[in-house]
Amino acid sequence: MSWKRPEIAIDFGTANVRVMRREEGIVFDEPSLCCFSRRDGMSDLVAVGTEAHAMIDRTPANLSVKRPLCRGVLQDIDAATGLLRYALSRSIGGKRMRAPNALIGVPADATQAERSAMLTAANDAGFGHVTLVSEPLAAAFGAGLPVEQAAGSMVIECGAGTTEVAVFSLGGICATGTVRIGGVALDKAIADQLHLRHKFLVGELSAERLKLEYVARRQDGNGERSDVIAVRGRCLREGLPKSMDVAIRDVDQVVEKHVEQIVQVVRDVLGRTAPELSQDIHDRGVTLTGGGALMPLMGSMIADATGLEVKVAEAPSICVANGLHRMLCA
Repeated sequence: MSWKRPEIAIDFGTANVRVMRREEGIVFDEPSLCCFSRRDGMSDLVAVGTEAHAMIDRTPANLSVKRPLCRGVLQDIDAATGLLRYALSRSIGGKRMRAPNALIGVPADATQAERSAMLTAANDAGFGHVTLVSEPLAAAFGAGLPVEQAAGSMVIECGAGTTEVAVFSLGGICATGTVRIGGVALDKAIADQLHLRHKFLVGELSAERLKLEYVARRQDGNGERSDVIAVRGRCLREGLPKSMDVAIRDVDQVVEKHVEQIVQVVRDVLGRTAPELSQDIHDRGVTLTGGGALMPLMGSMIADATGLEVKVAEAPSICVANGLHRMLCA
């Protein structure tokens, strides 16, 4: 079956799409965004990836920026097809002699309909045989966990659209749980907090920049609860563009509510884990992967709620991509 051996692997996430080739590793890494123009009832693809990212909240009425995935699963086949076709052309280009076979990551709890939609989009984009891989399993491989051993390993994949908790042993998933929230949902929660408490509107990009600044302050140890972060937007009381200072303690409250939902899923999965695997997890601890793994309070709140050691994987944001690449090279 060598003709079905995958040639490339794709980490198709809510926030970013990454393409890996066996020899080069990651060869494409851009935002999972498409911009469409609509005229006379027809939609045309105008921009993809980085170009589309710059257009968020800045488009006229005839243009719209879309995410192919929402909460980790496909919501727009046309956008997904356009993005995959663009990623394929940028990754292989003139070297392509035929439709390449591929590995594509999907959430562990993706339904059959959601998996079929992803296969349809990949086929329409010009791919050959496609194998779908569970993203938590890929993340565990990418984090270097011994998932093929007869011992339990636990990973929490904190993505932009979904957070998945999984326990592995002998190369398979023994228990899993998912909450359809991630970095994108946290951005929206921060924007909603500013709207409700301060009557201040910020866009998607401004909310994301505020979150990243908050993470940087907390990681450096320079972010005291009394500190503030400047953000620009529109004041609803005055109806004018303004800048306001957001207290870090206010962002802490939003992050705590966000992480509480993840902690509940972690506890639920641990409650369904076999006793011997539970002992292994107690000895080895829990590994955080994904971009959300770097979120302040994530590790400490999970550790406090479970009594387990919580570790952040090396380069957590690309663990899924690294795991898919390892599978590609196997």
